[in-house]
Amino acid sequence: MYSSELIKGTLKTIILHLLKENGKMYGYEMTQMVKALSQEKIQITEGALYPMLHALEALGDVTTETVYIGKRVRKYYSLTPQGKTTSSEKMKELTAFLETMGNLIKKQNNAHGYAT
Repeated sequence: MYSSELIKGTLKTIILHLLKENGKMYGYEMTQMVKALSQEKIQITEGALYPMLHALEALGDVTTETVYIGKRVRKYYSLTPQGKTTSSEKMKELTAFLETMGNLIKKQNNAHGYAT
């Protein structure tokens, strides 16, 4: 499992991308999908997920819909048009960052004679 520091730095991007790819989702569904897709290397806690979802809603990137399923209430989250733009921007930023990190590691390894 990856450190909470790494996950915290990418949580917004993960959530936005999930919603962009899957349409509307509820919180537990998001945590389980991330867990499955990452082969349990990334596990998002509710304590991290919901504050981020609320922040994204306050920013206008996410909207909510409450659905009643029998006696249960389920809150679904989906991207607004602004959120779709934000998602694309965050994915571009993350991709560029990962490329930069790859270059940095590769250059450091080469400078010290490590095989890459």
